[in-house]
Amino acid sequence: MISSLLVANRGEIACRVFRTCRELGVRTVAVHSDPDENALHARVADTTVRLPGATPADTYLRGDLIVKAALAAGADAVHPGYGFLSENADFARAVRDAGLTWIGPPPEAIEAMASKTRAKQLLGLAPLHEVTEADLPVLVKAAAGGGGRGMRVVRRLADLDAELTAARAEALAAFGDDEVFTEPYIEDGRHIEVQILADTHGTVWALGTRDCSLQRRHQKVIEEAPAPGLTEALTAELHDTAVRAARAVDYTGAGTVEFLVADGRPHFLEMNTRLQVEHPVTEAVFGIDLVAAQIRVAEGEALEADPPRARGHAVEARLYAEDPAHGWAPQTGTLHRLTVPAGVRLDTGYTDGDDIGVHYDPMLAKAVAHAPTRAEAVRKLADALERATIHGPVTNRDLLIRSLRHEEFTSAHMDTGFYDRHLDDLTDPVPDPHAPLAAALADAHARSPFGGWRNLPSQPQTKRYAVAGEKREVQYRHTRAGGFEADGVRVVHADGGLVVLEVDGVRRKYEVTRYGDQVYVNTTRLAALPRFPDPTQQHAPGSLLAPMPGTVVRVAEGLAAGARVEAGQPLLWLEAMKMQHEIKAPTTGTLSALNAAPGQQVRVGTLLAVVDSDAP
Repeated sequence: MISSLLVANRGEIACRVFRTCRELGVRTVAVHSDPDENALHARVADTTVRLPGATPADTYLRGDLIVKAALAAGADAVHPGYGFLSENADFARAVRDAGLTWIGPPPEAIEAMASKTRAKQLLGLAPLHEVTEADLPVLVKAAAGGGGRGMRVVRRLADLDAELTAARAEALAAFGDDEVFTEPYIEDGRHIEVQILADTHGTVWALGTRDCSLQRRHQKVIEEAPAPGLTEALTAELHDTAVRAARAVDYTGAGTVEFLVADGRPHFLEMNTRLQVEHPVTEAVFGIDLVAAQIRVAEGEALEADPPRARGHAVEARLYAEDPAHGWAPQTGTLHRLTVPAGVRLDTGYTDGDDIGVHYDPMLAKAVAHAPTRAEAVRKLADALERATIHGPVTNRDLLIRSLRHEEFTSAHMDTGFYDRHLDDLTDPVPDPHAPLAAALADAHARSPFGGWRNLPSQPQTKRYAVAGEKREVQYRHTRAGGFEADGVRVVHADGGLVVLEVDGVRRKYEVTRYGDQVYVNTTRLAALPRFPDPTQQHAPGSLLAPMPGTVVRVAEGLAAGARVEAGQPLLWLEAMKMQHEIKAPTTGTLSALNAAPGQQVRVGTLLAVVDSDAP
């Protein structure tokens, strides 16, 4: 029996496993990098061991250090989580060789399936070796790992070499393996997967299907179980293929077999020899704890002959600290508050006051809703996200809500091209027009709770805010009774945290919270602007500022001050949160300044380059 378990991972992943361990009476051990010293997973574990360093390559990808940590802490088992070394056969062997229990499939099964190239060969498929114009578009993929890292769509042959280089760099940084391959890219298919669970006695369960078609950068955003609209025959084929793949490698534990379904036909993508981020929707529908099942299988317990019956529908949304309207750029800063209404499951590795840094994935949490029907589950999740309190960096919350309410999704006619078609509409800002006034009134009350009315007529008070990239100005006056008045709006109530406004007979409540210059009014995020801008913060037109803290990993070959550049031309690449981000020329013109060099660490707002436009 397992008595103490180390999770070779971080954040939400480790917290998820620790929750099950507490329910099973298993002691927990966390490993943490230096930036994660005070992270939630390190705080909730019974024992912690430091991995010196900050980057994944120095910490969570160091299997030797993790095995030493497990032995030093007295753990008798290691759970890899999902990510980092979870599909690394050498790490699994090292765990076993150290006399520890490995919570996962045999190393031989990992070797056969964790590499996408070897998995395809096992099933009689093969990647493209020579790409020609006739093969386009193609998809470049990392052979190890997942999560969209090391993945690129190539539509022009001239772009292939550069995309292969970027994919290798991302794959190496995320998985410690730079092997990549290419395969045909199927436009507008549905991403369907099958959850499997196998014991050491020959029983293999296929636990339904999941639809993970809503993706950005080939990373899943919204997932659900079961996948809607599949015929019984197609579902049976998917299940049979998944079970056949598991049996082919004597698989044990939890795993996922992924397909792309187009024109009613399934195309095998890969088998993930680990638990997936989206496993909670399967847990909700089947009433099973997959982490507990993994542990029991590792202890030699047999599964029942048949899996439990599926009940209802579950939908999961991944909440990211990112800006979908600006290239999905990851965001950093302090997460002041994160709560969702009761009745919705929230898996997270953060708590109020935590810092969102640059070294790891920008996912803040997963929110999961379960209901008797798909329509109810979707509506429940959208409502919960709308009522959630999320104070901190910019997130994709609004995108998630709009996606869940989009007719294409509610009617279950979505595919992997959903965001390619609808992103502009889904990210078009629609802030509450009265949020700035509510912020101003709450601030005025906080500064002068007893009123600022004067006996003599005075000019209205003016406040300025930045909302969704635009400047907004509002005006109000203090009243004799200690309240406020504003043109076209009746101020029913105003204090430092709550404002009630009435417009055309309709009253609305506005909860206002402030952290320095950042103001949150219900779900609207505002920034208070000073009356007189700081001239030292102004930049010349065409200035390229770092959108996030990170490392300059590459500058375009031959690029130097004085060079001619075209609008949209990639100038340099920043690496942050395990992804590479292109910094492109904003206009056609002359590069008058280049302040970035490979290896340079930059902060948000660092001036990287200046392009002088040809436009008059």
